[in-house]
Amino acid sequence: MESFEFSTELVPGLPEELGLECLTRLPFTAHRLASRVCHQWRELLQSQDFYHHRKKLGYIQKVACLVQSLSGGTVNGPKKPGESPCYGIVVFDSVSRSWDRLALVPRYQNGLPLFCQLASCEGKLVMMGGWDPVSYDPVTDVFIYDFMTQQWRQGKDMPSKRSFFAIGACSDQVFIAGGHDENKNASRTAWVYDLRKDEWTQLGELSQERDECEGMVIGEDEFWVVSGYGTESQGQFDGSADVYGFNSGQWRRVEGVWEPGRCPRSCLGIWKDGKLLNWAELDPAVRFGACGITLGGRVLVSGSEYQGAPHGFYMVEMKEGQTGKLEKISVPDEFSGSVRSGCFVEV
Repeated sequence: MESFEFSTELVPGLPEELGLECLTRLPFTAHRLASRVCHQWRELLQSQDFYHHRKKLGYIQKVACLVQSLSGGTVNGPKKPGESPCYGIVVFDSVSRSWDRLALVPRYQNGLPLFCQLASCEGKLVMMGGWDPVSYDPVTDVFIYDFMTQQWRQGKDMPSKRSFFAIGACSDQVFIAGGHDENKNASRTAWVYDLRKDEWTQLGELSQERDECEGMVIGEDEFWVVSGYGTESQGQFDGSADVYGFNSGQWRRVEGVWEPGRCPRSCLGIWKDGKLLNWAELDPAVRFGACGITLGGRVLVSGSEYQGAPHGFYMVEMKEGQTGKLEKISVPDEFSGSVRSGCFVEV
């Protein structure tokens, strides 16, 4: 916080250090209201320096952001038979056990793009790609949600149309790889989006085409692109992964990290020892449509016992080489829809 110099006291009657400590302890849900107190507070609360200061002192918390089907199926009333459900973004705070729904993306007031992807960068949520919910055409849109201002802004479009790609984020960068283009041709290309610069840069190619692959950032060192299949082998999921090293800037291939023939979408997790796991194998209650979001030492897992069964939501504690029992959590009816995908955001 050395870059901030204040002409007046942050909190009247307190030294600057104590005033800063008071604001540091504000919960993120109070930031938007606190930013209206004065220009000085607004400048501080919206700065990246303040975000990193809170993170360094341990006042950042992880919330789960879920792409979830809306209760009743649509924003503006029930869906007609055969129509696809509408999706919105739901936020779950594991500390207060509270649920909330983000404001709709300005361009998509009738529901999110189908199969859009989420990632988080420095306290912000990034949504990109998917299919237009009306025309089903793939889109290249990028939107960023700021939890402090509670508003969306548009980022630079993706370099090309692609669906079912791997995504992961580290610091202020979002990595994407694989998927397929608008003609259903599987891809082996990869790109990185710089949130601060609002720029895309191409990375080297994967070792093979990887459609319907899943992405994961491990530590702050590597971006993993797991499984997927090629254009000519549709549905035949591979057991390998391509791993991009942030320091080396190079890709390497790893064999035998995933069960061949099993789709990794949304159900890919990781043990504390670095080994990959499948959330759907934790318990029969989440065997279908499993999605897991790691929130510190615990994981929010959703899924159903069989195809068409109601979706359940559970918390599970992760330990070295083992998991605890699933603890079912209470969910309001309006947040009980099926989960397509999600990520955590540090706010």
